[in-house]
Amino acid sequence: MIDIKMLAMIFFINFAYVTLNTLRFMLTMKGYRILAPLMSMVEITIYILGLSMVLNRLDNPLNLLTYALGYAIGISVGIRIEDKLALGYIMVSVILPSNTEKEASLPRILRENGYGVTQSYGEGLSGDRMVLEILSPRKTERTLYALIKEVEERAFIISYEPKYISGGFWTKKVRKRQKSSSKP
Repeated sequence: MIDIKMLAMIFFINFAYVTLNTLRFMLTMKGYRILAPLMSMVEITIYILGLSMVLNRLDNPLNLLTYALGYAIGISVGIRIEDKLALGYIMVSVILPSNTEKEASLPRILRENGYGVTQSYGEGLSGDRMVLEILSPRKTERTLYALIKEVEERAFIISYEPKYISGGFWTKKVRKRQKSSSKP
């Protein structure tokens, strides 16, 4: 006889555990030193509860399959939640063909849209290139890419997440936001 209630409990317990695990891992990687350990306490409690339910009922392979399904779906949902939260910043390097009207206007357009842009020049296989370094909150990552492609569809774009940020445009902007949000 299949115990639907037990299978549902196993699924949802493992789903919750793995979703929290995925989020806690992302928070740990981004340096949330208080929230990540607190989340891990809840996470491990849920994990032990779910695992004990399965281990006490190993005679039914459906319990193990349901546990594995909760695990897989929990990872997927955890990743989607983290994508929606979009914590942290990205660093975007944009390489453009030099000496074009579009290339000259992109830094100005990006700055007008609130992005900090550092501009330099380099040389590529086919000649001179303009190199833009842009720091952006991850929440505006897709908007930034669309803006770049709208101006110059041939732009070569590379992005990565910086671990440490100090000084410059963003530090001043973040401090201003922190000061204005702390005022009563």
